[in-house]
Amino acid sequence: MRAEPVAFAETPIYSRLVAERGDVPARTRDEADRLHRLLEQVFSATSTPAPQPRAGQQGFFGAAALSPRALPPSPAG
Repeated sequence: MRAEPVAFAETPIYSRLVAERGDVPARTRDEADRLHRLLEQVFSATSTPAPQPRAGQQGFFGAAALSPRALPPSPAG
């Protein structure tokens, strides 16, 4: 666990709460750090982009893949 914050280290109530309940803020930070590392691993393993259909190939909804150039221009305004 990490050291308790300096602002709270000198207060008797903080020391008493830590003695009674444990250092909840430190445990919370540790758990958040653990989850952050886990999610970084998950997202880095799944960060490969989905394959794009080639021109003329059917897309997910059955329509041929369109490039942005094939779309009509947006109305001015």
